[in-house]
Amino acid sequence: MVNRRKVVAGMTALPLASWGLAGTMPVFAQGEASMDGDTITTADGDLIIHPVDHASLLLGWGDKVIYVDPVGGAARYADLPAPTGILITHGHGDHFDIPTLEAIAGTAPILTSQEVFDKLPESLKGQAKAVANGASADLDGIPVMAIAAHNTTPDRMRYHPVGVGNGYLLDMSDKTVYVAGDTEPTPEMLALTHIDVAFLPMNLPYTMTVEQAAEAVNAFKPAIVYPYHYSDSDLSVFEAAVGDGVEVRLRNWYPNGA
Repeated sequence: MVNRRKVVAGMTALPLASWGLAGTMPVFAQGEASMDGDTITTADGDLIIHPVDHASLLLGWGDKVIYVDPVGGAARYADLPAPTGILITHGHGDHFDIPTLEAIAGTAPILTSQEVFDKLPESLKGQAKAVANGASADLDGIPVMAIAAHNTTPDRMRYHPVGVGNGYLLDMSDKTVYVAGDTEPTPEMLALTHIDVAFLPMNLPYTMTVEQAAEAVNAFKPAIVYPYHYSDSDLSVFEAAVGDGVEVRLRNWYPNGA
């Protein structure tokens, strides 16, 4: 079950490695592969945040490397550590790509939605598990809870219907990470508490406006929020609308262009 410990009041800024300031700093390595990114201190070692592209990212923690929504082909991940676990939020092509998974998954366990599980080839189903909204599971020793991810605006419901996609909460020692997936602010999101790091999408017409995203952040108040899956959204509007007590981290999720 995902931990619900109390965050120390006033903890709004966690340690940050120099990322993109004087080149990249390798901070996590597995064999010849390495990854760089922001470093967040946990009670059991650093958590590394490594943006890949759009909705894809890596979380490195100890000997664990969690891939989130890996797409784009094997070459995109060739210089990164192999996954020890994979999370897939839903079945859209910018989040789920079978050839990429077949090339990079190895024997890593996969947690995903029922929609995606049903589309997996038999060669991957044996290492995969479908998790429904509200259910908990283990991914490479990390407790994970699936959180509802769907549209709420009537004319956008066709993009992400209720009960199909997942967001995820991951407990990494004393830090809780929330990856929202494709969603607008849902009751489940707005009810979250004690989130240390959140990744929120903001692009129309598929997910949130920047104003919706800021309102959601101001409601559940993560210590740190990363806009991702933002395409050409104006992140300065989001940053200006987020209230005190939340650190907004703007990073390049489109190294090859939006």
